[in-house]
Amino acid sequence: MLEHPAGKDLFDVWAPNAGSVRLLADGREHAMEQHHDGAATGWWRAPADVVAQGADNVPYGYIVDGEGPFPDPRSRRQPEGVHGLSTTFDPSVHEWKDAGWKGRNLKGSVIYELHLGTFTPEGTLDAAAGKLDYLVDLGIDFIELLPVNGFNGVHNWGYDGVLWYAVHEPYGGPAAYQRFVDAAHAAGLGVIQDVVYNHLGPSGNYLPKFGPYLKSGEGNTWGDSVNLDGPGSDDVRRYILENAAMWLRDYHVDGLRLDAVHALRDERAVHILEDFGALADQIEAETGITRTLIAESDLNNPRLIYPRQANGYGLEGQWSDDFHHAVHVNLSGETTGYYSDFDSLAVLAKVLEHGFLHDGSYSSFRGRHHGRPIRHDLAHPSALVVCLQNHDQIGNRAIGDRLTASLSYGKLAIGAVLTMTSPFTPMLFMGEEFGASTPWQFFTSHPEPELGKATAEGRIKEFERMGWDPAVVPDPQDPETFQRSKLKWDEVTDGDHARLLQLYKDLAQLRRNMPELVEGGFGETSVEFDDEHWLQLSRGSGSVRVVCNFGDEALATPLDGSVVLATDHEAVLEDGTLTLPGASAAVVRVN
Repeated sequence: MLEHPAGKDLFDVWAPNAGSVRLLADGREHAMEQHHDGAATGWWRAPADVVAQGADNVPYGYIVDGEGPFPDPRSRRQPEGVHGLSTTFDPSVHEWKDAGWKGRNLKGSVIYELHLGTFTPEGTLDAAAGKLDYLVDLGIDFIELLPVNGFNGVHNWGYDGVLWYAVHEPYGGPAAYQRFVDAAHAAGLGVIQDVVYNHLGPSGNYLPKFGPYLKSGEGNTWGDSVNLDGPGSDDVRRYILENAAMWLRDYHVDGLRLDAVHALRDERAVHILEDFGALADQIEAETGITRTLIAESDLNNPRLIYPRQANGYGLEGQWSDDFHHAVHVNLSGETTGYYSDFDSLAVLAKVLEHGFLHDGSYSSFRGRHHGRPIRHDLAHPSALVVCLQNHDQIGNRAIGDRLTASLSYGKLAIGAVLTMTSPFTPMLFMGEEFGASTPWQFFTSHPEPELGKATAEGRIKEFERMGWDPAVVPDPQDPETFQRSKLKWDEVTDGDHARLLQLYKDLAQLRRNMPELVEGGFGETSVEFDDEHWLQLSRGSGSVRVVCNFGDEALATPLDGSVVLATDHEAVLEDGTLTLPGASAAVVRVN
């Protein structure tokens, strides 16, 4: 049966701003009438006999105050793009085969972030499903898909979405999405969907025609803020939470990555993030399957991951930029912009032991104090999702260059070891595991020439302010920018690419075989270091040591035990001394 908000019919639409609404369905217009249901106001209802009950694949839209037709704000399918008519889609038609799926926990898992359009040559959900065995062999537990909701144009990062309930048609649409999740579960992989509730894209956003979805004049980095706490916000919040429930229920996804939650402007006593946590717990109780919510946040506010009983928001995880920055700086030497505070192994040591660098300390980039400490009794280190690279940290560089472009195999290997043996939850960005040579650049395909031109010019101005040569910044509208960003899968068997891939596989297996790399809390991790050359990470209260030599010269350090993994075959542990070549790392089981 086609689903809509509780107590609402298929074509009901919330349009409190409208003086008149007409439904165009299957080529015919129908007058709609306002109706009131308790506190729910501003809803319009179509005649009951518009189409046969449960009819699928019906094109429809709304004519609002004589304008339109506009797509349904809750549209499940947009075959003609975000400016075209919506099409009904019945999610119950799919015969799920994942009844035996029991879900996965964040703790102990490895996440793999991928963009559907550039992960495979075809750029579709079905093609990505063909790579699931590869991900299983790599040792992945969760696949995190960049946003798939309806956006303007053919290809895009996905953060310009305007129809949050639709699955982008060139990816395969909603039916292909269901097939993908089914296939992932059959392979033993969980699925986390990246969702964006803090802003809407620049083209195809017709929500203001219907109601007060946005707060004019109260913008964030990307435009007007979503109305989470103003007049009419009850139904806006319901729209967002029911969208989250759609992914978790109708599409069987195991979790959501909530984009840039610091841009969710909400002054209510119960923040919408707390509502998300409660929703996930409710669906988990209904299904018996773990639902994982991970926030992207640069607030360094551990309240996100504290239990709701302790006045937290009850989310399972949050991204930790501080880990990325500390590892990036110590491998690359880059210290511009927000990297400026992270220029020492002492910083990396603090992050490894305590989770954040900025836990109330002064941030020179922000020009103020930032963050607060994580209470070790309220959060486990696995709640921090960390990475060596991700879509933002690559794609928001002027030329979209990966670390592969500037670091040696040895330095890449150190980064891999630190990410995979830290006390946190590691996340890989597609291709990182084999040192992909391809960049991952910022790309768009806006059909409107003026919008495409403004996007390209804005990108150039942004990087000019940061000191980059405008000539090197790729045009996001050039189709070649998109094509350059696709992975080259023939690299995985070649030279250092294959060597790095094997290292990541070995590290993933090590995490499964060594409980010390997963179980210990903050108090069971300690770090020793020399601020120029080496760092030794102690896990499991000292039973496992991870030694990293950042310098060019060989390192000899007293250590008694056995090497269980080394990034360089010349690493030797004998007579109580570990000898590590320059730019290498080793994991040692201590006697």
